[in-house]
Formats: sequence, C-alpha cells, structure tokens
Amino acid sequence: MPEAYEQHLVPVFFRPFAADLAARAAALRPLTILELAAGTGALTSALLTEVPTATVVATDLNEAMVTAGSAREPRADWRQADAQELPFADGGFDLVVCQFGVMFFPDRPAAYAEVRRVLAPGGRFLFSSWGPLASHGFGAAFQDALEKALPDRAPSFLRDVPHGYADPAVVAADVTAAGLTLGTAEEVTLEGIAQSAASVATGLLTGTPVSAALAAHGDVQVLQAAVTQEMTDGLGTGPVVAPMTATVYTAHEQA
Repeated sequence: MPEAYEQHLVPVFFRPFAADLAARAAALRPLTILELAAGTGALTSALLTEVPTATVVATDLNEAMVTAGSAREPRADWRQADAQELPFADGGFDLVVCQFGVMFFPDRPAAYAEVRRVLAPGGRFLFSSWGPLASHGFGAAFQDALEKALPDRAPSFLRDVPHGYADPAVVAADVTAAGLTLGTAEEVTLEGIAQSAASVATGLLTGTPVSAALAAHGDVQVLQAAVTQEMTDGLGTGPVVAPMTATVYTAHEQA
C-alpha cells in the first residue's frame, strides 16, 4: 500500500496541499514541529524545505508508512505513534501539523487534547481535512466509476472517511471539546495533475483501504479494469487535471 500511495496519489493529491501548508507553517516561525499522520512524508519534505531551521518529528500509526517515510525523508526524526496517545512530553513543540490525517482518528477530541498537551505555550495546531467528495474531481470520478461497476455494493470508504469530516462546525466542536480554540478555517481549492486517469484509479484501488473492501467482490482484476476504463472515459486520456477542495484550520490553546 505505501508504494502505490506514494507513486500514484502523493504527487497528485498531497504534494500541492503540502506546499500550501508548509508555507503557512513557515509564517509561524516554529523551532520544533511535530507532524501527525505523516504518511510517506510529502508534507515532511515540504516543511524541511520551508522551515530549514526547525526540528521536525514525523509520526504515523502505520509502521509501513513510517518505514517508507523515513527512507524517503531521512532529515526528519520518524516515530511510530498513535495520535491519541502521543509518546512525547508536555509542551515540547511550537507547532503540531497534520495534513489530511484527522479524518482517520477514531476519537478526534482525544487526539486534539493530546495536541494541546504537547504544544508549548503560544504554540499552534495547523491541520487540514478534505471537503465533501463532490468537491474533489478525482475522488468523485472514482466513486462514480466504482458505483457503476458495483451497483448497490460499492465501498463507501472515500465518502465516509477521507471526505466524511468536511463540516467546519463539527471540526470546531471537536477542537473546543479538547480545550483548544479554533482560530481560522479557510477553504482552499487547488488543481491536481495526474499522468493519467488510470494512475489515479490504480492509486485509489491499491493504495487505500478500498483494496481490502473490494477483495470480497469477486474478480478484483476485472473490477479494477472496469473502474479504470470508466474513469478514463470520464476524465480523458493522457495527463488529466481536476480541482480538489480542502479546509485548512489553525487552533491554539484556550485563553
């Protein structure tokens, strides 16, 4: 999964937003940064480029992601860690960042409370979550193709999880419950550029939990071919471009 994720999804989905988030991080002038749900290190690399004087600790719950990320970006200190039980002392970081990871936390207020605990006085929490599935050109096209290939049986993972935490009011309530104050919530739309619709289909089919959900639906290769063809028919051949919308949040300790 990390290999498919890195090859097919990171350049298209995550690197454009990583550049944006790293620039926002640099404006805060942090000296110590903790990254949650770092994946294979797209944001990690951007942070180290934009804030070269900062120490960056990158964490992920998934050991395979930590292994892949540490090999790809050895300048950071990589640790396997659960965001809901961070293995760090109180007040150790000027900035905690998380790109498209909060949607996966089982107990978000608990994770945000851990963020509050490890933030130094005056520190900031900078994080992002995807908008509704319809606002993501590639994701929406993939889900449509999946539903055509598997009427009434298509996995709803993409809609329910990565794009299921899109209401800023819900995010604000979770942040407040953790003892943090939501400072800003800014909607950001960027373009993703993929080498082909087939590449995006491969990434979503094999580099996300969708792959496990599809294992129970018969001939996976036939299903993958059908989804890939449908996406290609919808988005076109050759390099393809689509808009992607997310919300970027900042939070700080309550006064």
